[in-house]
Amino acid sequence: QYSPDNVAGADGDFDPTEITFPGCSCVTSSCAVHVCPCLCHGENYNSLCLRPPAKEEEYARPVFECNAMCQCGESCQNRVVQRGLQFRLEVFKTQKKGWGLRTLEFIAKGRFVCEYAGEVLGFNEARRRIQAQTSKDSNYIIAVREHLHSGQIMETFVDPTYIGNLGRFLNHSCEPNLFMVPVRVDSMVPKLALFAATDISAGQELTYDYSGRFHNLPITNREGKTSEEENRLRKPCYCGSRTCAAFLPWDSSLFSTP
Repeated sequence: QYSPDNVAGADGDFDPTEITFPGCSCVTSSCAVHVCPCLCHGENYNSLCLRPPAKEEEYARPVFECNAMCQCGESCQNRVVQRGLQFRLEVFKTQKKGWGLRTLEFIAKGRFVCEYAGEVLGFNEARRRIQAQTSKDSNYIIAVREHLHSGQIMETFVDPTYIGNLGRFLNHSCEPNLFMVPVRVDSMVPKLALFAATDISAGQELTYDYSGRFHNLPITNREGKTSEEENRLRKPCYCGSRTCAAFLPWDSSLFSTP
């Protein structure tokens, strides 16, 4: 079932469609930094492109867009991901990776491409679904972990297996042209937004790193070593990049190991 937005899953703690954030009272056509409370973490976008992190920023900054309760107009520059898909994309059959997704037009670096949307699950349901899979089943469940200043970790599990959008057709690459950023609009349940990591030409396949670390960590510190037993359970990577890790990223907290 197609859905452009996240929906509540079987045991999700939060309803992703619920509006819980207060809106800003900006009366200008576009909100300004240091004035709008939605921009308290700094400017998010510049001409529809995600603002690149400063050199001293090791991790991606939190992104909060203006929401349904805000008084600013629909043309506000702090409304990007919520506008949805803006490019013509095509689902196609790849040689080794099953279905894939490519763009039919040029996409500039920093532009929002699409969301990875589906059922928002709790940890127990996400783990139950993954452990019920066989080696022949495709795994669409993504686990996003955000590290807070308090030391806590906020987890978001999204599964587009049964309800989702075009994002479910995106394949992994060890040298991807997209990166994922959690973007919050109406509540603390984030939209898993994918942005162009580089200029992308028409006809190119769209890919991102399933580990989610492309934007934040150097390639030399990508993933810890795994045991031979885990390697036998992992699925091979067919991205074809020069730095291919041979296997798709592995999350031992969700996958069952005998």
